[in-house]
Amino acid sequence: MNESELWIKIEEFFVENFQTEKNAPIETYLFLIGIQELGSGQQKYSKDDKINLIHIAVCRLLEPFGFYQFEDYDNDGWPIYKQLEELPELKANEQQLLMKKAIIQYFIDENLLEIS
Repeated sequence: MNESELWIKIEEFFVENFQTEKNAPIETYLFLIGIQELGSGQQKYSKDDKINLIHIAVCRLLEPFGFYQFEDYDNDGWPIYKQLEELPELKANEQQLLMKKAIIQYFIDENLLEIS
């Protein structure tokens, strides 16, 4: 299965499990992955919390690529990541591609996709 086929399956996963819109913005997926990583479930989040949840997702997604390393949890149970390497300067479309690749890898690593 190629990356575009895997991405379609991931989009379908979010539509079916979280009632996201089809072709939702990547930030929607990052927010939901952040909630998953925090383990907090559905609740009201402040604007700052939403930004932090997206940041958690980015750190977790880029960890296998060597950019971040999980360190610990803070007193409120939020994961703490240490940046190991500077992110390269990327154009918007390149950032999007990197995040899509990272989300695909996350779904494979977490066994969230049925790949036949």
